[in-house]
Amino acid sequence: MALLKKTGKLVIISGFSGVGKGTVVQQLIGNADHYALSVSMTTRQPRENEKHGVHYYFVKDEVFEDMIEKNGFLEHAGYVGNYYGTPRAFVEENREKGIDVILEIEVQGALQVKRRHPEAIMIFITTPNAREMERRLTNRKTDSYEKITSRMERAVVEAEHMKEYDYVVINDILDDCVRTIEEIIVNEPAGPRYDPKFKERFVQSLKEIIIERKNCTEFGEM
Repeated sequence: MALLKKTGKLVIISGFSGVGKGTVVQQLIGNADHYALSVSMTTRQPRENEKHGVHYYFVKDEVFEDMIEKNGFLEHAGYVGNYYGTPRAFVEENREKGIDVILEIEVQGALQVKRRHPEAIMIFITTPNAREMERRLTNRKTDSYEKITSRMERAVVEAEHMKEYDYVVINDILDDCVRTIEEIIVNEPAGPRYDPKFKERFVQSLKEIIIERKNCTEFGEM
């Protein structure tokens, strides 16, 4: 009797802007050969050192919208004025080969995928606290002061969905964060790791920082 071929796992990794999702995912991929990273498509402009087909597929709005019409996305969503989406074919082909596919996507898209694929492992990455999130966003020097504030406002909304993820992992020390995620994927299901009190503290601090930033803008103290 022929053995049934094992389907690869579907792993969804999301998190606030500035938490280091990309760095975590790249190290995760580099540590093992049984992962495939799904490269998302976006209509935003590439940042410095980002390469087409490696970090994202950078396309025009009309190309993205044509893909939507042809049902070419596993999920797609709008975020801070741009489209983001996961091309369907790559994910399905690799899972059929038994390869675990990692999606690094925003909350809206993640919830779309989870509805269609309830077996997906949902992991949310966060900084230890909101101040550290602000520091990382500032230090990467890719966004204006106002855009960073906007990203933090968005994080307040995203935080309300943390409870819908199976696991919440803090990226404080990179190697520890990657090791924790590897253990989750290998041992799933291992039971949820979600602390509502952490989310409440994080959101409260976020709101306080946003008010401070807006006051600085109002009085020209940026």
